[in-house]
Amino acid sequence: MTARIHLSLRGASLRFAEHLVLDRVDLELGAGERIALVGDNGAGKTTLLRLIAGELVPDAGERTLVAPGGVSALEQSLELPDRATVAGAIDACWRELRELEREIAAAGTALAGPGGAGLDGAELDAALARYAALVDRYEARDGYGAPARLDAGLAALGVGGIARSREWHRLSGGERARIVLAAALASNAELLLLDEPTNDLDDDAWDWLVDALARHRGTVVAASHDRAFLARWTSAIWELAGGSVTRSGDGYAGYLAAKAAERERQRLAHEAWLAERERHLALLGANAGRLAAIPRKLDKPGMGAGAFRARGRDHGAMGRIRNAKERLARLAAEPVAPPAEPLRFTAGALRARTDASAERGAPGEPILRVAGLAVLGEPVPDFELGQGGRLLVTGPNGAGKTTLLRSIAGELPAGGGEVGRRGAVGWLRQQAGRIDDPRRSLVEAYAAGLREGRDAAAERLAALGLFHESELERPLGGLSYGQRRRLELALLVSRDVELLLLDEPTNHLAPLLVDELEAAVAGFAGAVVLVTHDRRLRERFRGERLELGCRTCR
Repeated sequence: MTARIHLSLRGASLRFAEHLVLDRVDLELGAGERIALVGDNGAGKTTLLRLIAGELVPDAGERTLVAPGGVSALEQSLELPDRATVAGAIDACWRELRELEREIAAAGTALAGPGGAGLDGAELDAALARYAALVDRYEARDGYGAPARLDAGLAALGVGGIARSREWHRLSGGERARIVLAAALASNAELLLLDEPTNDLDDDAWDWLVDALARHRGTVVAASHDRAFLARWTSAIWELAGGSVTRSGDGYAGYLAAKAAERERQRLAHEAWLAERERHLALLGANAGRLAAIPRKLDKPGMGAGAFRARGRDHGAMGRIRNAKERLARLAAEPVAPPAEPLRFTAGALRARTDASAERGAPGEPILRVAGLAVLGEPVPDFELGQGGRLLVTGPNGAGKTTLLRSIAGELPAGGGEVGRRGAVGWLRQQAGRIDDPRRSLVEAYAAGLREGRDAAAERLAALGLFHESELERPLGGLSYGQRRRLELALLVSRDVELLLLDEPTNHLAPLLVDELEAAVAGFAGAVVLVTHDRRLRERFRGERLELGCRTCR
């Protein structure tokens, strides 16, 4: 694993139908780097990984990859024929290793010569050299140790007990993802390409993955939304947006610092633009007033010199007015937008509205009261949340976390229990809602959701900074899952509520937006019930905790 990996993309562009996914991308990747690839859902992260792996060829530009120790690519979803087994899936992940094994077997057979008569002289030397070279490549990847590494990885990820003869399509999505992850790391390729590797991992499996990547002696590029993973593991960030890739060094902290500096530059540029516009507006007003004060005719006829002076002053003011108007026109044609305001669940967006809440009930009255409720046949401990109250609901998949939120929201009957709510409820569901009219534009859907005019809604939506101006007219049917998620978030932060129900709110959102969302939730004065697998969000949570699927813990 000592050979140097070198990836080079030069002016690489890739288009699918009318959509330009990668636009003249230039990238360099050195040996031993730990690169995290971030960006919104639909930005093209998976496409870029497939381009690096050689599964896709750029429409324009060049791709150069030197990786003598092999490449292993972890896909989000490994699609195989219905009759494929777990063993077949592992073989698909080990294509390079299996091909090396076949080549070694063939080279060994060739040593016997045609008909088993043997080789001698130059032919024997060449056959031995080929056999030795193949074995060296296999040993460099520790191919003989791959089965043991696979068994250890499967056990650590909680899928070691699944029979290799089991049909692949009968496994859950989480089981398949963990088997593929274990196989990808066990292959010990010099370059690992991982697409959302922390999905479907519990805390123990997450720790195993981070430790395994730390021990890996090669180079890793991983697309991920997991902020804890980015902070713990990465040495540099590639951000993909608008078809372009930008690089930030010093890990996730360096990326955040670079984004903060970019925001500050945008703020200063906008302030300079405003100041320049105000200066020329003032010049226009001052010279218009000066021009109005200049007499068109002299009081005394026959004074030619005085008329000349008046016309000269008139000409100077007119020139300054003309210059100011031209400059204002250029400024209007090239506006510098302010940086988007961070999300805020406060006055002007999503508000607790303490005064209004007090009018509807006593100041000490809870916003949410749950008593005698059962979820999936299991009793839920009684609880109350008031202004500023926070509750984190945890538990294994299938324990009923989403069911509890649906009961709190009133979508499901309380089943003999009591759910009392005070004020409006804002709910961000785990899955994006169904699209009623795929032809409706994004801004029209936003306006309809708020029941306000299209122009006012467009201005309001643009100010949130969740979408580029060019996306506002895109039909809902053409939005990525991440864009639909951001639309639901935009609607949520534009309403006034007292209770927030957040079911996996970080799903399909870019890490920087998740940071903003976390800060907004922390600043919300109302009550919050949160369900999340986001490790960083759980680690920094301050409030009560409720574990479902556990009779003795609260």
